[in-house]
Amino acid sequence: MGEKWTATNIPDQRGRVAVVTGANTGLGYETAKALAARGASVVLAVRNVEKGEQAAARMSGDVTVRALDLTSLDSVRTGAAALRSRLDRIDLLINNAGVMYTPKQTTRDGFEMQFGTNHLGHFALTGLLLDLMLPVPGSRVVTVSSTGHRIRAAIHFDDLQWERSYSRTAAYGQSKLANLMFTYELQRRLATHGTTVALAAHPGLSSTELARNTPAAVRLPLTWLAPLITQSPAMGALPTLRAATDPGALGGQYYGPGGRNEIMGHPRLVTSSPDSYEVAVQQRLWAVSEDLTGVKFPVARSERNASL
Repeated sequence: MGEKWTATNIPDQRGRVAVVTGANTGLGYETAKALAARGASVVLAVRNVEKGEQAAARMSGDVTVRALDLTSLDSVRTGAAALRSRLDRIDLLINNAGVMYTPKQTTRDGFEMQFGTNHLGHFALTGLLLDLMLPVPGSRVVTVSSTGHRIRAAIHFDDLQWERSYSRTAAYGQSKLANLMFTYELQRRLATHGTTVALAAHPGLSSTELARNTPAAVRLPLTWLAPLITQSPAMGALPTLRAATDPGALGGQYYGPGGRNEIMGHPRLVTSSPDSYEVAVQQRLWAVSEDLTGVKFPVARSERNASL
């Protein structure tokens, strides 16, 4: 694990189909671009189709664009149905799209924006597409989390939608913690199938549009420090790409930058917070997520894997 893993380490992806959410800019764009360059047929699942087409035009290889708005469960269902009508298999589902530190607002379904977009939208999409992956050997679901899953992060079951009070930082932390808990519970359910696996990744501090809602008191100092403490989107995408393509990667693993405090550097296996491994909370979050989205997964929790 000591080598510096780069995009040149991505194995040949010819014959594989990858769906990447939020792929018109930033980390998603770099992830999709790298997969397409190695031969994968890549679908950019994006909210703004026009921007998606512009992004696809800057990539080489087999790249198509499909509409998907994670802030609307109707859009997620419509987008998933469109993908199912056009694809007979999915090898890689990259749950990359996200929002960060948004002012208090809700999705079209009334969910807090960060929890609804980052977690519930991807939860629903994965459940609706998973049966296209289960028969495919080596298929993977990779969900992008963040070091923010450690910051004031907990699953607030008594107020998941932050209706009583709102902290943009804590709400982001909840959504990114949920991404990890979803990954670990999904892997537990997939373990009995033996084909598809679930992994997570985080980009460290990368210079992308995601930080546009950062409060000014934080954002302005970071503008000056950015060259010293952030890395490019291409570097930030490497943990996701490693989780998606490294032949040695295993279900349930989490990849991030290998430098100090996981801020920058080449991707390596990392460990998430102790809270993220709480099995009972993972399972409760799963049940709540199924109720909120109305999406049931084609994989059930088995008692044999209940405590993995």
